Amino acid sequence: MTLYARSGTTDIKILLVEDDDGDAKAVIRAFSKANIGNPIIRAQDGVEALAYLTGEGRSALARPPILLLVDLNMPRMNGIEFVRALRAHPDLRRTVVFLLTTSKREEDMAAAYDLNVAGYIVKQNAGVDFLNLVGMIDSFWKIVELPT
Repeated sequence: MTLYARSGTTDIKILLVEDDDGDAKAVIRAFSKANIGNPIIRAQDGVEALAYLTGEGRSALARPPILLLVDLNMPRMNGIEFVRALRAHPDLRRTVVFLLTTSKREEDMAAAYDLNVAGYIVKQNAGVDFLNLVGMIDSFWKIVELPT
């Protein structure tokens, strides 16, 4: 199965911004177990993800629809700094972002929602949580209209 944008037939690209190899593999495995074959691109931190999204080194921006799954705690540029930079970019400010984190700190959650993330997901049990995440994303795309 492939997730498609409701307003068209373009398949949704998934950008996973995660520095932990184990968590990245668990997310990718969860999508595979759910038989969701959308392309998953991995960036290891916010700097790398921003370079990909802005087309640094290429001729064009990565075009939507794209879903971002972003870890909060990463080297060089953490999740909050990354989403802040994303929201400041005129072509990327409406990108759908879910933050994935082990942090239950109110300050982190408030900072994320102040930047209009679609969801703040605390990962406690990687296998089960990531399967639930995939199920939630599958439901999300079935009912949400995305900006182009």
